[in-house]
Amino acid sequence: MPEKSISSTAPSNNALQIPVESTAWHEFELLDSGDGQKLERWGRKVLVRPEPKALWRKASPELWGKADAVCNENEVWKTSPGNFELKWEGIKFGLHASQESKHLGLFPEQEPHWRYLKNNLKADDRVLNLFAYTGAATLVPASLGCKVTHVDASRPSVDWARENAKRNGMESAPIRWIVEDAMTYLRREEKRGSRYEAILLDPPSFGRGPKGELWKIEQIAELIDACAKVLSERPRLMILTMYNLEASALSLANLLQTDRLRARVDIGELALRTCGGRYLPLSLYGRARWH
Repeated sequence: MPEKSISSTAPSNNALQIPVESTAWHEFELLDSGDGQKLERWGRKVLVRPEPKALWRKASPELWGKADAVCNENEVWKTSPGNFELKWEGIKFGLHASQESKHLGLFPEQEPHWRYLKNNLKADDRVLNLFAYTGAATLVPASLGCKVTHVDASRPSVDWARENAKRNGMESAPIRWIVEDAMTYLRREEKRGSRYEAILLDPPSFGRGPKGELWKIEQIAELIDACAKVLSERPRLMILTMYNLEASALSLANLLQTDRLRARVDIGELALRTCGGRYLPLSLYGRARWH
């Protein structure tokens, strides 16, 4: 079973260390990876999905024939895994696959973020979750009694997140569901005088808002500036996650270490680890924190 671990992956002349955080979630397991694919256990289901970051050879080829469903490199499922549910710390997530995407509605490598939120937020904190997808990072703070604003440009994703809230009996939780372009929403919130103790960002490389607004990752510095303007006078944290192949964890540090934020910044990678100990790096993160 994967374990949360820290290991230095960045040798440097100045003793710089970039940690790797890996999930300790028993309902999910990376069984193997390689040749542009990953073999995963989601509860009782064993699935194969494409993974361009798995550049090496498979370590255990004999395991791959046991998969219940396979998604090929064109993101087409040869067989569907169907609808299923996983739990984390008592929170339920409803998952399924479509023929248009390899994604299932959850990114298990972000489990360390959920744990970080659980350990660093308090009831009544105001949390803004941008590019919020199906709501894992919305439900965790909501379960703590936080007041959460969930923003995503995709109505189907927001509907999926609302279903996840309903699945957990959180229909009456203080969650605002917003279908909106992230930058547009931030500008409106600044004018309203809205403020947040925590902001979460997981921007794609490219996307469009519900009114055709264009988002490109090159706008990320502008987005961070806009986030800084809606932080409360006593902020707790900001988490930035990026999946860009061209990015560096050091880039995230530079984005968050600004005079406007004046926060302590931690950077690293989110990865999945096989039982054999090999890591599959999947995303970069930066965490700005004030307390």
